[in-house]
Amino acid sequence: MMKKFFVLVLCVLFLPNLWANDMVWSKTGHRVVGEIAEQHLSRKAKRAIEKILDGKSLAAVSNFADEIKADRSYSKFSSWHYVNIPFNKTYADIEPSKYGDLVQGVNTCIQKIKDTTTSKEDKAFYLKFLIHLIGDLHQPMHVGRFEDKGGNDIQLQWFGNGTNLHRVWDTNLIEFNGMSFTELATEYPKLSKEQLKYLQNGTLLDWVEESHLLAAKVYASVETGEKLGYRYSYDWWNTVTVQLQKGGVRLATVLNDLFK
Repeated sequence: MMKKFFVLVLCVLFLPNLWANDMVWSKTGHRVVGEIAEQHLSRKAKRAIEKILDGKSLAAVSNFADEIKADRSYSKFSSWHYVNIPFNKTYADIEPSKYGDLVQGVNTCIQKIKDTTTSKEDKAFYLKFLIHLIGDLHQPMHVGRFEDKGGNDIQLQWFGNGTNLHRVWDTNLIEFNGMSFTELATEYPKLSKEQLKYLQNGTLLDWVEESHLLAAKVYASVETGEKLGYRYSYDWWNTVTVQLQKGGVRLATVLNDLFK
């Protein structure tokens, strides 16, 4: 169990579907983000969301955007799960992909939900997607490099089993801990006003750049073919939990602003 406050740590997109099936901030991870966000929703936002989602929780719908990937009619949304930015540039320096990316996806979801002409069914669709994308944003490999598909092409071993860098961060690190999403979400100490403000601070592009900078550190943390295990989990677990907490707090911030 986590007994201390987690340490706060501070191109062109490729064709959709190229590596979409491997991009999952784990079901557990997305549910943690949703559960934490629920704890920070305003009363007004909570009422509006309950109406749109017919009473379903944020955690319950947090994996919707991954679950629909098997349906090819939704393939146009595949590129929304990630954005690739060269490490010597920021998002503002690149030409946004004509296929869409994570930033465009978040902004489109917000616009659709705000639009009074959007049907309740469509608002539910874009709200579920928005919940998922804010989670994806805080998994650094979703802001990884184009040339290795966000770490999917960097082959590694996790306790003797084959994996890749993207999967290590999507699933292996979280699932190795063995905690359910409710256990993870409730183990966080209560944030002070100063800590909460710190996590809420910044714009969408600021958060993208933060994950982008973290991605560079994650890439530098391994060598292709390396055998990872207890040491890697120990070294990076606090970073994983901080990213989940940031994702939850910031999702609530986005939703509170959307439904103010």
